[in-house]
Amino acid sequence: MSLQSTDQIADLITRIRNAIMVGKTEIRVPTSKLKVAVTEGLKGAGYIDSYEIEEAKPRGILHVVICPEGGIARINEITKVSKPGRRVYVGSEEIPVVKSGRGCVLISTSKGIMTGKEAKKQHLGGEILVKVY
Repeated sequence: MSLQSTDQIADLITRIRNAIMVGKTEIRVPTSKLKVAVTEGLKGAGYIDSYEIEEAKPRGILHVVICPEGGIARINEITKVSKPGRRVYVGSEEIPVVKSGRGCVLISTSKGIMTGKEAKKQHLGGEILVKVY
């Protein structure tokens, strides 16, 4: 059994989406720097409750708490925008607004992964990774 996924972000987002649909409050995925950065962005935007990295062999496990026990998930819709077959890049002026500002996008910039609002403030463009509402 291989732990490596072709598209790490799509795997993480699909697991979060599936967990929300069946009413689970947390997920566990094999960790990577990219998954941790996306999870940090979601936490900073207030869409997930917390996360922690558990050491294990052959690689660590990322434990993501979507919402507190008995709580309601704050994510209604989460999608991957840029895919391996079609990358989507934008400049700082072209960063999309999701649901009239109620949602956000995560963008991979030269300064790391950040929300669309942070990227606009710093005048940075990049690859749109995730759209969440």
